[in-house]
Amino acid sequence: MDTKFSSKQALWFTLINYFGVLIGTVSTLFIYPNDLELLGIIRFIDGFAQILYPIMVLGASTALLNFQPKLNDLLQRKLFSYSMISIVWMIFFCAIGVTVVYWFDWLENKQYFIYGFFIAICLAYVDLFKRQATNLQKLSIPTFYEKIIPKITLPLAFVLILYYGFTEVQGLIFYSLSFAVMLLAIGFYLFRYFKPVYTLNYKDLFQEIPKKQYYQYSLYAFSASLGSFFAFRIDSVMIPEFISNAANGDFNIGVNLANALMIPAAGVFALYSPLISESLKKNDLSVLKIKYADVAKNLFFIGILLYGCVLLGMKDFFEILPTSDKLLPVLPVLYILGGNVILNMATGFNTEIIAYSKFYRFNLIAIVVLAVLNVGLNYYVLTHTNYGIIGVAWASFFAMLVFNLTKLWFIYRKFNILPINTNYIKTIISSLVLLAIAFTLPLNIFGMFDFIVRCSFFAGTFMLLIYKTGWIQEFNNNVEKVKRLIFH
Repeated sequence: MDTKFSSKQALWFTLINYFGVLIGTVSTLFIYPNDLELLGIIRFIDGFAQILYPIMVLGASTALLNFQPKLNDLLQRKLFSYSMISIVWMIFFCAIGVTVVYWFDWLENKQYFIYGFFIAICLAYVDLFKRQATNLQKLSIPTFYEKIIPKITLPLAFVLILYYGFTEVQGLIFYSLSFAVMLLAIGFYLFRYFKPVYTLNYKDLFQEIPKKQYYQYSLYAFSASLGSFFAFRIDSVMIPEFISNAANGDFNIGVNLANALMIPAAGVFALYSPLISESLKKNDLSVLKIKYADVAKNLFFIGILLYGCVLLGMKDFFEILPTSDKLLPVLPVLYILGGNVILNMATGFNTEIIAYSKFYRFNLIAIVVLAVLNVGLNYYVLTHTNYGIIGVAWASFFAMLVFNLTKLWFIYRKFNILPINTNYIKTIISSLVLLAIAFTLPLNIFGMFDFIVRCSFFAGTFMLLIYKTGWIQEFNNNVEKVKRLIFH
């Protein structure tokens, strides 16, 4: 893949994600807290859809990305068509499964299955269409539709229910239909550049790609995708079952705000993916070792700047908002999940290193370990303790810690590299010291706005220290670019 293209795409991904996060953050602070029960219901619906859609896809989208570049134009279009048909069959089998599960009397929220099922169908085809757009290097517009449309329609659904007399059912239908709009928009854009072949004869396709190889790869991708849900999203289904929809809404607020810290990593990982792949194919670990540590250090620097301001000022910021009574109880969850995000950023692109190496199957093992650990810990916390959603957050943190340490150990064992160097250690220690100083500064004279001074002191002092010491060269390079732009 062209590195220049990857850089451009990474920039667009980051900008689109930040725009989506901006909408989501404003909604999380000012709209969603007004009806936590509804937020919990929607989070359950989304979680249910996240379980179903990987089953509907059954790895077809990942297989498309893997096999299509090896085929001629006709067979590429046939593979896409075959993937579309295979999803139709899996939707049918999923419908049977959901119908059977619906009759279990002990299930909570089963009346919302229909919304999750409809959204899952849309997400299955969106996933397939996005993979095809990736092969065409036309991903920015589909990403925009995927990230922005639900972010706009969800708060709009809340507003319609809270202030304009919509019933809950009408609001949920409105929200669900937004995914159909997203699918149609992405499909319309994709089919301007790519025309499928409508046929039921795929003999020539599977002469080129052995069916056994195709289905083996598809099932591997499916296992990884479904495992990711149990590893990262299972709480959205378990909390309503064992506590309440309102508690699920509370937890979702913490998740939304914590995930905003992760946005810088998305663009960086996309940017460095070609370099990782090339370095591993050439067995050039010297470059990879340097970049591994540099990226981890850069992401930690960005992450701790944001997370430090959350720790120092979010409580005071929440207190001045009109929704403060709903937001303040979520703070412990935000602190724990925010630490979880920083932990993930601080270990760099370890998942990508494994994925692009010959040991790519280890990622599946790691995901399965994380899924089992996360589900087990969540179940224990929710059934044997009174910790509630705070316990769920700690369970997620511990599972993620084990997950990242396992990958770090594996990479060190196989490649003898770690994302740690002397400057990284200095950056970590100095950030913790400055956080402690900023927290203990006697700034009560500034009243309710002392958090602004604390956050400014921490961020300003930390960035000045990093700039003067040169521990993070990329930060210095960016500062110099800004200086040239301003003064020349």
